[in-house]
Amino acid sequence: MGTQEAINNIIRLVGGQGNINKVWHCMTRLRFDLIDDNKVDQTAIKNLPGVLGAQLQSDQFQVIIGPKVNSWYEQMLNVLGQGNEKAPTATKGRKSLVSLFMDTVSGVFGPIVPAIAGAGMIKGLLAGLIALKVVSAKSDTVMVIDLIASGVFYFLPFFLAVSAAKIFKTNEYLAAAVAACLMYPSLIEAAKALATHQEGAVSALWLMNAIPVSVFNYASSVIPVIFSVLALSYIHRWVDSIMPDVLKTVFTPTLTLFIGALAALVVIGPIGIWLGKGLAFFIEGLFSVSASFAGLIVGAIRPVAILTGMHHAMTPIALQNFSDRGYDMLMPMMFMANMAIAGATFAIWRLSRDRQERTVTLSAGISALLGITEPALFGVLTRYKKAFIAATVASSLASAFIAFFGVRLYGYILSSIFSLPAYIGPYFVFALAGVAISLVLSFTLTTILVRKEQVAE
Repeated sequence: MGTQEAINNIIRLVGGQGNINKVWHCMTRLRFDLIDDNKVDQTAIKNLPGVLGAQLQSDQFQVIIGPKVNSWYEQMLNVLGQGNEKAPTATKGRKSLVSLFMDTVSGVFGPIVPAIAGAGMIKGLLAGLIALKVVSAKSDTVMVIDLIASGVFYFLPFFLAVSAAKIFKTNEYLAAAVAACLMYPSLIEAAKALATHQEGAVSALWLMNAIPVSVFNYASSVIPVIFSVLALSYIHRWVDSIMPDVLKTVFTPTLTLFIGALAALVVIGPIGIWLGKGLAFFIEGLFSVSASFAGLIVGAIRPVAILTGMHHAMTPIALQNFSDRGYDMLMPMMFMANMAIAGATFAIWRLSRDRQERTVTLSAGISALLGITEPALFGVLTRYKKAFIAATVASSLASAFIAFFGVRLYGYILSSIFSLPAYIGPYFVFALAGVAISLVLSFTLTTILVRKEQVAE
């Protein structure tokens, strides 16, 4: 069975095209918003060639594909045509706030992860080269490489706006225009002047001497633009509904942009900034109480979060930390979790005696080392529960260890073994020790807990 046939079968087994509200993808999964979840044949989908697993989670039906998910997604869109963009004829019951949040986060961040991960890897390697004194931090070479690496993060609101517009089904260019308002140089310069306590700096700009526009630097921000585009989608539909047909072409986008941008600048943006600061403050507060305890908890829930598809919820917090504080302590813990999953998978590979089983398991272990853990989780560890427990324990202890020593990152990078150069500096030895703890402990525990007779022969 080829990929195209498998895709056709997935569409059929989820209830047909008429049962699909929308479909999107993250790094490894096809994610479906379905009208009727009861029409799904999960067992049949799991048995399709190329499918690593399937589950219903948070009102999403998720089909785990692995690194080839983008190719599958593109082919699926070709099959669905424009039907995926049309409003469904029926809808499910109202989703919970958690479900809506997970849908939004996974849908918005999934398509832009390649850009973020690529830029993060470049940024991490550059940091390593500077730390090793291979290049001078003040050289033109560093300046050029840094602008390549940092551009994505500085202008992140634009990427998020376009991606969010697709999720919220509104005009992508109007969404980018709202992001442009948040990123306009005069606003950013005013925010920088306020932050540096320059003479004459103001905390707000006044529209008609009545409406305050709070001065914030929205560069690299996450939450404000996502909620602004969400509001824009409702504003656009409302304006379009009241506007006479003869005026829609000109006045619908005009009024939508004005109201949407004003709402973003006056209300949503400031609230989003403070909400992001609050989330980051909560995480930081957890560390201030006990860094090791915080690491213990975060490390323990990370494998489960990946398994349930809820791991995307940590990404906005990490990015907000980078924006507000210049560093983040969550990403290193994600790194530890990935290494723990890899270690447990390699242990299963070592214990297995079946040639095909060993090939699949080895591939999954290497993929986990490279930061893609779904093949290992869904293809291996879900079949060996004790191995999953071993990975969770190792992740928790390794995260507690690095948290105790304050290991942090100064730029977003995919949590793979190749991200180690990003840690070169005062925390490198502790990061390296954390990786060793994750790999060795998970490997050892899995070997002890999972007996040879339990592994497929």
